[in-house]
Amino acid sequence: MALMRTMATLLLLVLAFGAGAGGIELREFDDPVVEKRYNDLTASMRCPLCENQAIDDSDAPISGDMRERVYQLLQDGQSDIEIINHMVQRFGEYILYNPRLESRTYLLWGLPIALVLLGVIVVVLMVRARRNASAKALSAEERQRIDALTNRKRSS
Repeated sequence: MALMRTMATLLLLVLAFGAGAGGIELREFDDPVVEKRYNDLTASMRCPLCENQAIDDSDAPISGDMRERVYQLLQDGQSDIEIINHMVQRFGEYILYNPRLESRTYLLWGLPIALVLLGVIVVVLMVRARRNASAKALSAEERQRIDALTNRKRSS
């Protein structure tokens, strides 16, 4: 019975370590700046199969291929813009978390700014309307009466 438990424990350990080892990718970088560029690039690209998951965090095979391609392009000495252009050409604009500012993305970039400005304008107009309404709401007689009441309380 003890031998069977030991064998089962060993089997579980082998399976646990074997399952974890399949997803590990080792990348060798001579320069820490290139390694940082690699990490930034893979974090800024979305996996085409996974919903809102960066390729540096995805286990999908296509993400592995994309990481490998980014690594190779970095080793070839290409700039970040060249690498992004290459990946967009191959996989489409969808892979970019931050879409480029182009004629077809003006609405995407401008709508939040326009909504904030519209909100500010609406708030300013509402505040002005309330001030004007409260100033016009009281007649001269009512104002004198309020002043008299407040003056009486102050002198007491």
